[in-house]
This record gives sequence, C-alpha cells and structure tokens, in this order.
Amino acid sequence: MAKNDWDSFISGALNRRRQEARDAARTLDGMQAQMEAMLEKQGRQLEAMNRELKARQAVEDAGKLTREMERDGLLRSSDKGSWKGLDAILNQQLLGQEAFTKALVLAFRRPTVMNLDPGRCKNIMVITGAPGSGRHTALNLLAAQLEKRGLLKSREIASLDLSLYPGPAQEKAFLQDLFNALNAPGEIVAFDHYEACAPGYLQMIADLSQDGNLPLAGRYLEQRGILVDVGSALAPGAISALSAREKYFVFFTTSGLEKMAEKLGASFIDLVGDVCATQDYTSQVLGAIAGRQLNELAQLAREKLSFELSATAASRDWLAGQYNPADGVQAIVDWGDKIYKALAQYKLEEDPLSSLAVKLDSSQGQLTLAFGGQPPMGLAALLPAGYTGERAAAQAALDAIIGLEPVKEYVRSLADNVQAQQRRKAAGLPAAAVTMHTIFAGNPGTGKTTIARIMGKYLKAIGALRGGQLIEVSRADLVGRYVGHTAPLTNQVIQSALGGVLFIDEAYSLYRGSDDSFGLEAIDTLVKGMEDHRDDLVVILAGYSREMEVFLTANSGLASRFPNQIEFPDYTGPQLMEIMKSQAKAKGYTLDPGCDAPVTAALTRHQAQDAAGAGNGRLARNMLEAAILNQAKRLAADPAAPLDLLLIQDFNLE
Repeated sequence: MAKNDWDSFISGALNRRRQEARDAARTLDGMQAQMEAMLEKQGRQLEAMNRELKARQAVEDAGKLTREMERDGLLRSSDKGSWKGLDAILNQQLLGQEAFTKALVLAFRRPTVMNLDPGRCKNIMVITGAPGSGRHTALNLLAAQLEKRGLLKSREIASLDLSLYPGPAQEKAFLQDLFNALNAPGEIVAFDHYEACAPGYLQMIADLSQDGNLPLAGRYLEQRGILVDVGSALAPGAISALSAREKYFVFFTTSGLEKMAEKLGASFIDLVGDVCATQDYTSQVLGAIAGRQLNELAQLAREKLSFELSATAASRDWLAGQYNPADGVQAIVDWGDKIYKALAQYKLEEDPLSSLAVKLDSSQGQLTLAFGGQPPMGLAALLPAGYTGERAAAQAALDAIIGLEPVKEYVRSLADNVQAQQRRKAAGLPAAAVTMHTIFAGNPGTGKTTIARIMGKYLKAIGALRGGQLIEVSRADLVGRYVGHTAPLTNQVIQSALGGVLFIDEAYSLYRGSDDSFGLEAIDTLVKGMEDHRDDLVVILAGYSREMEVFLTANSGLASRFPNQIEFPDYTGPQLMEIMKSQAKAKGYTLDPGCDAPVTAALTRHQAQDAAGAGNGRLARNMLEAAILNQAKRLAADPAAPLDLLLIQDFNLE
C-alpha cells in the first residue's frame, strides 16, 4: 500500500473513532439529561406527595383536637360567640339561683347592644346577696364560660378588697393595686368590701366609673409593674391618669343600692347598669345541694377508698341543716370534707382488703358511719386528733401567772365554753354564740395586758381566733386630729386586729362627755366594727372600775356588747414577792433568804398605802431594778462577792 493510501486509511480510521466517541458522548449526555429530568420530576412528585401528606395529617390532627375538645365540653362549634345557654350551665353548679344567673349573663351581654364611649367601662354592675350565696362563684364560673366561647379574652378577674384601704396611709397601695387591676389581662375588675374603704378612694373609683379616666395628683412612671412617683417632672412615658380601659366593673355587697349611694354618691348609682341579686335558699334547694354533695362524696369514696357509700334521707337533711347565713353553702361543702376525712382515717387504720359498704346516717342530731354492717360510729370519733401543742403552751403560760385566780378561771371557762360549742357544732347540734368581748377593770400593774395576750394565744390555739395577735392601743391611736380623720383611723386599727385581740387601755379616755365628738365617733366606729366582724375579733377594754362604768353609757350598744366584766384585784405583798423572785430569776439573780420577810413586809405596806399609785407588779419590778443597781455598787467595793446574789442591804426599805 502506498504511503499516501496508508495515511488516508489511518486518518479515516481516526476520524471514525473520533466521531464514534463524539456520538457516544452525545448519547451519554442525552441519557444523563434524561436521567436528571426523570429524577427532577420524581423529586417534584415526591415533594408534592409530602406536602399532601402533611396537609392531610394537619387536617386529621385538627379534627382529632376538635373532637377531643368537643368531647371534653371545651369547644362546641355552635357555642362559639353565642350567649345562649350560659345561665343553664351556671345553674348546674348553683342550684336555686335561676333568676340571679340569668340577670348576671344579661349584665355581661348588655355592652354588645349598647352604644358605648371608647375607653369607658363596658358595664358597671352590682352583685348583691347574703354571704355564701354563690356571688363570687357565679362570677368565676361565668368568666370561664365566656372565655371558652370567645366572648372574653381572658377568664382572669382582678379583685380589689377595698377594706385594705381604710385611711390616707394606704394611698400608694390603693393606686398601685388599682393600676394593676386595670392593666391586668382580664376584662373584669371586682370590688369587694367597699363599706370599709376610705371615702377619698371611693370617690376616685366613682370618678373613674363615670368619666372612664382618673387624673392623678402627681406623675408616675411604670417600672417593672410598679408605679414610681416622679412628682411634677416631665419624664418620657409618665402616667398622669388611670383609664377604665373598657373593663367590666363589678361591685359585691350584702346590702342594697341605698347603702351604696351613701358611700359612693347618687351619681354613681345612676351609672349602674345591672343589679344582680342572689335569692335566699329554700329548704328544698338546700336538700338538693346536700344530695349533690353526698353523690360527689360517694363517687370519691368509691374511686379512692373502694368504699360503697350510701346515705339516708336523714343524713341528707342533717347536712342541709348545716347551712348558715355566715358561711353559706360552704358550710355544707366543709362537712362533706369532714365526712371524707373520717372515711379516709378508717381506711388507713383498718385497711380493709376488699370493697366495703358504708352507711351514713343521722342519729340523735349527729352523723354516724357504719362500716360493713358493724355498729354505727360517731363522726367525731373517726376524725384524726388535732395538734394541741399551742393549747398546752397557752395553758402553761396561764398557769404560770402568779395570783389572779378569779381572772384565770374566767379565761379557762371562756375557752371551755368555746370548745363545748365547737363540739356541739361538730356533732351537728345547735351551737350558741359565745360573746368574748370583755372589760378588764382594775388598777395599773395588775396583769391586764399579760392576761389579754395569753387569752389571744389561747383562743387561737382552740380555733376560736385565726390569728391570736394582740393589738394594744389607746385614745391617741383611735381619735383623729381633724374632722373626718377619726373613723378611718379607727377602722385601720380594727383591720389590723382582725383574727386577734384588740386591747384598748384606759378605754374610758375615749369618752370625755357629750361634747367630745371625736371620741364619740371613735366609739361609734368601734361598735360598728365589732358588729361587722363579730366572728373574727375580740375587743378588750381596760381601765379603772368606776371610770369604765361611766364609759359604758357613751353608746347604747356598748354595754350589750361587753357582758363580761372581770375585776383584777390588787396583788398582796406575798404575791408581789413571788413576782419579784420570778423577775429576778429571769434576769439571772436570786434573792438571799434573809430578804423574804422584810421585802414582803415593805411590799405589803406600799400596797396598803396606795396600790394604784404603787403600780402593783410595777412596784415589784421597780424595787428589783433598784436593788440590782445597789448590788452593782456593792460589787465594785467587794469584787469577790457573788455576782448573782441580792442581799437585804441592796433593797432600800425605808
């Protein structure tokens, strides 16, 4: 083959190979492009499928959640935004209050049909009725239902106890609490106990209700929810007024609008949109309430204790009879709790292995429980014993008092009477009211304050008082310095003593004759406070016997409220000697035996001459303190003498 032909052959072969390679590459590129297109298409399909699955799952989850909410009664599509049936729901919880619940629902619905000015209250309503008649319970239940239906943004109720602001000293606290209530997430502001509030704060509330705006005397800044007074400074963001913020204003009272008008003014009463009054419970309604309580108790006993509890009609009627105006329906609920505690105590102590039939009955005015056909047992016998440490300590302190046997006997008898009435009440028997307000009459230094302090602790220990504190005051703490100052001042003192004992020393100084208008106002306020808080306050008036007799004529209601007058006798010389030795021991001293006869004689002589002027127990204390000073001088001259021994020469017995 010629060289040129060979070259042509090789060149052609190479060209064919190159073309084949190019064709193969193009084919491969095409195949790869097709593969990528197919993968991209599959990816889009897969993404679409995922989106569809997620959407289906979301719909399924939403449906499941809706079904669960509907099953639990939290959501019903027909109820959203609807006012229908709200009173019926409340009536399931509040038996016998159909008219009240209907009026309450209408009061909250009223703003939806009224032309209201922006910023003002949505509605001002008054809820009135006896204590324990379900006023507060109804408001809380309705607020919860309104939130569920989307008719309120929040079920939260901002409550102000206006009795906490009885005088000028509480102005900052009042403004802070009012600011917090108005800025709370909920749309309801509830005011309670307006009767005990200072007039100036009530006027602020009335102005806010009327104008929707309350200008403040100074400028304030909000710092972490706290109002800080910046005076007249021009600070950015300063708060110079409070706004009603389109809230519902709810006022609770046990009296009618006439009493409110006396405190808040007739113009405020004109603003009230609705008055919702609870009804008195009939015997039939109380029976139904007691029956429902027993049904709930039986269910709880079955679930928690494996007890099959049955109740007789007599026990239901007994339970219904525990209702009283002071405690309301809560008294029935509390007795249900006691019955369950008795059942639980039996379960813990006896630990029956299987389900046990228990019968609740009433016999001779008492509740009884019969377990498994056994003889019935009184409810009180089944309840666990309470703590008695405080009672023993108060009893020991009373026993340690030197002398005053008639006084100590009175305190013991008062405590015994209180406990006896508590036992009668626990047994379901009528309990007589125990009047504990007392007059302590006697000379200074006879232990009146000490006995009053022990009495407060004793009454707390037996459950007659919740606090037991002693608030000791005199005329200066109760009588104001200008017109309008006395009543708030006295109310403030009463509030501080609630749950304990208010001890007014030299109480006769409150009455300086018919021309003493300030003193008479303090007495009138005191009498009213005793009536308003008769179950939560003990008042003890102390002073000279003759002056206290005159004092009781200052107010027609005084004498009847203080049926107990206890005379504190002057101490004898030997009793004062015992007191002195006790005081010396507390200070780390002892008296030489040679001091007994001469010091006792000196004390007896002083008491015979002028017990009131000598000061009784104060005489012993003053004589002891003088002896300690004289001993210090003697020790300076004789460093080796005992440091804790008082000798006869240390006492000035001339």
